[in-house]
Parts: sequence; structure tokens; C-alpha cells
Amino acid sequence: MTYLKSWVDSANSASTNFPLNNLPYGVFSIGNEAPRCGVAIGSHVLDVAAVESLGLLGVGDSPVCQDACWNPLMELGKQSWTLFRESLTALLSDGSAEQAQLEKHLYPLADAQMHMPFTVTEFTDFYAGRHHATNVGTMFRGAENALPPNWLHIPIGYNGRASSVVVSGTDVRRPWGQLKGPDQELPAFLPSRRFDLELEMGAIVGPASNGPVSVDEADAMIFGYVLLNDWSARDIQAWEYQPLGPFQAKATATTISPWIVTSAALEGFRVSTPEREFELLPHLKDTGPMLYDIDLTVTLAPQDKPATTIASTNYREMYYSAAQQLAHHSSSGCPMRTGDLLGSGTISGPEKSMRGSLLELSWGGKEPLTLDSGETRTFLEDGDTLTLHGHAQGDGFRIGFGDCVGTLVPALDDPYAR
Repeated sequence: MTYLKSWVDSANSASTNFPLNNLPYGVFSIGNEAPRCGVAIGSHVLDVAAVESLGLLGVGDSPVCQDACWNPLMELGKQSWTLFRESLTALLSDGSAEQAQLEKHLYPLADAQMHMPFTVTEFTDFYAGRHHATNVGTMFRGAENALPPNWLHIPIGYNGRASSVVVSGTDVRRPWGQLKGPDQELPAFLPSRRFDLELEMGAIVGPASNGPVSVDEADAMIFGYVLLNDWSARDIQAWEYQPLGPFQAKATATTISPWIVTSAALEGFRVSTPEREFELLPHLKDTGPMLYDIDLTVTLAPQDKPATTIASTNYREMYYSAAQQLAHHSSSGCPMRTGDLLGSGTISGPEKSMRGSLLELSWGGKEPLTLDSGETRTFLEDGDTLTLHGHAQGDGFRIGFGDCVGTLVPALDDPYAR
């Protein structure tokens, strides 16, 4: 991918997450002003709603940036996305004739309050990282039965809660739920004691579908990607998940990063999925490089303490791509809608330092993790702040996602106490 130069000086730094090659989409506000659509460029955000109103930007006859969410553009499909991105790139390129007009609509990112960048229609979470699935399966079923028989043939998933997807910076409250230890005869209703993070990527569906779609069609339907922390109450899940899987254990919150990095911005970073142990059925077969080379890290900061990097991995460690997950999701005829969000599943690598959850890092709580502050963790404690970071590294530039941050706050008093 060729490095592009912008008249916004901060966008030309090799260390910025938001060069002209990126142009991620978000929703922001300044002070008490109303939220509106914006594009990150260097250390600034461009008010694209205002630019569109000036007639300098747009696709077709209808506005797409006036609703404080990106769904109107998302639903138009790849051709419109390309035209919109090309217009933005031209406007922000070095030597643009519109520089003087656009400068009036640039704001420092440091002054911006970020909001949900799109309206989430549905949320589906997958279990599609082989290292994570093997680690978890080994803990609970033994190494010889780590992966269920279907795992190497289909991307396993479950339908989650769109209503609890929140934007980075939103506090996450420790949930209550039914807990039952192995030595207890009956469950008790208590705050979760084994609350965890899950390092994931989220794929966002653009145009809707009605009926099965191929892997290539699914790939073209993906508008972009976000970092995603699918918070998980391991103890609630252990009691409730049989026979139908996660329910309340995953309903507390799912945090996403505030910027949608488009598929177009990531195109030059495609990599292949791992070698297959079994040939996939035709509707799921790889048709080319379907994953992306995206470096991912997780930091954990106790309250009023410095952050420790607890995991570093890469999105290329996934076994199934987002396109394969989307194709599988539609294979029964399930309609997909604009704004559907697909969680990749926890992204772990082959080394201990690459495990994307505390469940794995502490091996079910048996191997406490030591932080730089000297404290230890098996699972999250109140006041802990988790931050997911991610970027694809180009030649002299990077395509960054912006941080995905959430702080765990104490559980409420018993909500059913009278």
C-alpha cells in the first residue's frame, strides 16, 4: 500500500494511528454540541456532516452523514463506500484546493467526546480462535477432548445482546448472577467473582441480505472492523451454559473501539487463514487471503496504578475469517441486516503471553498473573481498567483503531433486596 500525504501535518507522522491511508469513521461531539459523524485524520477529527452540508462530499442524491451514525452509508454497499472514500482522500490530500474550507471543520481529537459510531442491529459472538478454544477445552475437558467434533468444520457462534454493546470509555458494572461452586448443593445469587475480558475484533455488516451468501459476497458486505472486548462472567457461565451456551454471562457489556476502520483501509494487510486439518465444505472454503495482519495488545491498570501489558497477539491467529463467519451465519437463510456486529471470538496465540483472556492467562485461576505494580490477578478486580490496542503496520505508517477502554466498577447492592 502506497503511503499517502495529507495537508493535515499530524497525519504524516509515522506513529499516528490515523494517517490519510486510514480515514476511520466515528461519531463525536465537542462540548455541549450535538453528536455528528466525523473522520479521524492525524490528531484531529473532521466534521464530515458539516462538509457534506457544504456540498463538498457525498454519494448519490441523499445525504449519508447527517444522522449521527454511519448506517446510512453502510447500507449502500461497496461501490458507494469506494466513491465516498475517494472523495474524502482527495479533500484531505496534500495540495487539495478545499483545504481552507475544511480547516474550519477540524477539531482536536483531545477535545472530542466519542459516541457509538453505528446503530447495532444484532450481535453475534463466535468461538473461532483455535488457540483459545484449545486452551479452554483443555482446562475443562482435557487435552484429548479440547475441541468439540464440529469445531474444525464450522465457526461456532451464539446470538448475543445488541442492547449491551457500548462505546469505549463506558464503565462496566460487575454483574450479579447465579453462582454454584463444585462443593455447593444449590446456587446463590451473588456478584460475579470471576469476571474477565475477551480480546476480539468486531466485523460490521453493511448491506442487508436475505438468504445464503457466499464467502466472497460476505467479504464484500463487511463495512469495517472495530476492536471488541466481550466481557465475560466465567462463574455465571459455568452454571448456566449447559445445554444452550452463554446467556447472562455475556449480557453485561460488550465494549467496542470508537472508530470503524474500513475494509478498504485494511486491504493491503490481508493474510491467509491457517492450514486446514479438514477441508471445509464448499460454502465455507477460503477463496483467498481472508484475515488481516493486525497487531493486538491488552493492558490492565489497577485503580490509580500504572498499566501492565498482559497479552500481545495478532488477528491472523484466527482459524475462521469474518467473511466465513458471516457466510455461515447466513447459510440457513438467516437474513443479515445493516449494523449487524460479528465478534471474532477470543484471539489468542500459541504462547502464554499471547492469550487474550485472564481465564487462559491464569489457567482458570490456578496461575495468578503478576502485574508491574506487584499485584496479582486471576480475574478482574473492581477499579481495573482494560485497554485493547490494535494497528496494522505499513511501510512508514500504521492503520490504527483507537483504544478500546473499559473500567470495571463495583456491583450494585442486591437489586432484589427489599
